[in-house]
Amino acid sequence: MAKHLFHILVILFLLTSSVEGRVYLDINAPTFVQIPILLPKWKPIEKTPPALPARIYEVLANNLQLSGFFKVIDHSHLPSYLKDKEGIPGMLSIHEWTGAGGEILLAGETFLSGDGLHLRLKFHLIDLVEQKHLVGKQFEGPLQNFRNMVHRVVDEVILHLTGERGVHTTKIAYVVRQGEGREIWVVDFDGGNPKSITQNQSINISPSWTPDGQRIAFTSYLKRNPDLYLVDLNGKNLQRFSSSPGLNLSPSWSPDGKQMVLMMGKEGKSDIYLLDANGGNPRRLTGGHGNESTPRWAPDGQQIVFSSDRSGSPQIYTMSSDGSNVRRLTYEGNYNTSPSWSPKGDRIAFCGRVGGEFHIFTIGIDGSGLKKLTPHGSHNESPCWSPDGRYIAFSSTRLGGGSKIFIMNANGFNQRPLTPSKGGEMSPAWSRRIE
Repeated sequence: MAKHLFHILVILFLLTSSVEGRVYLDINAPTFVQIPILLPKWKPIEKTPPALPARIYEVLANNLQLSGFFKVIDHSHLPSYLKDKEGIPGMLSIHEWTGAGGEILLAGETFLSGDGLHLRLKFHLIDLVEQKHLVGKQFEGPLQNFRNMVHRVVDEVILHLTGERGVHTTKIAYVVRQGEGREIWVVDFDGGNPKSITQNQSINISPSWTPDGQRIAFTSYLKRNPDLYLVDLNGKNLQRFSSSPGLNLSPSWSPDGKQMVLMMGKEGKSDIYLLDANGGNPRRLTGGHGNESTPRWAPDGQQIVFSSDRSGSPQIYTMSSDGSNVRRLTYEGNYNTSPSWSPKGDRIAFCGRVGGEFHIFTIGIDGSGLKKLTPHGSHNESPCWSPDGRYIAFSSTRLGGGSKIFIMNANGFNQRPLTPSKGGEMSPAWSRRIE
């Protein structure tokens, strides 16, 4: 597509059914056992320098591990007779790999064009238990975009083992403390390619992606008032979107992209407002004496979840998208805020205070099944879901030196920091998956 910075040609050259047969991983189960996956060395084809497949291998192994679905057995842990094998084995030699401790084999080849600018990745996925080929694909594109091609490989692997495509090609926007200011940054799913979107040395907070994934809405004090802006991913085309006196904060786009809901401060308190996609026609959805904040759409576009202190302390509420049918969701704890509705529609993540610490919880949309996901010993805030509902990003102080962005599986498993920075990160926002 012309919107993208690059185009990757995907060639399907061999595909056999994997989803209809054996069930490899039930991602909807409360718990699951990681699949042991063998990862032999990738083979450089013709004049491809060996350093390139080694780098691709590193990114691939890291992506598979970070997904939480796999126990990666890399080439250094293979039996001695397999350690130096490269590339895609023939089906007649698959028996050599069955005793290496894995259930799945992921093998590949790397070809770099003569001018050194064009890259082709080819991979095969093989079921070692049933001795059958699952899928083979080839991705082509500019060398500079090799990380995205590797992300696509992992998404295909996850698709054929779970029935749902992965989200490794998505990105996460977040806020970074820089001196006295706050800037908006964007990073890949695996923490790679971090880059600053704003560099205005002001206070920029509360990022939110447009539905097409091409722009980011955020609040900035650039003109002293906390106004809402839009900016391209290259940091250009800055546009002031909402500049009502007082707060213009915590934006959330409707699933169809036609409306935005946000928190606006008027008349000495904060309320939830609805705007058209062009920033016009503001309509107030909440009233009364409470302060209403952090609204987020339901995936069906029919409801909105938000936080309100109308009952005396901040709690989580839902309402219809026209402001009617307000219903309190949380009753445990005296401080619950920052809700986020799962793309699957069944659960809501939020931040709640327990014993002086803030933690990430999820709860069913009927108020049942409350579950605490983060361990004691730190503050954990601002949860947001991945577009497939498998992961939650959040900020945590557990490493010291300020908060950092973490990612975990939706059941709380595999919690890990997103970037190697020293801290001062907050307010993650996950891009939607663009098919």
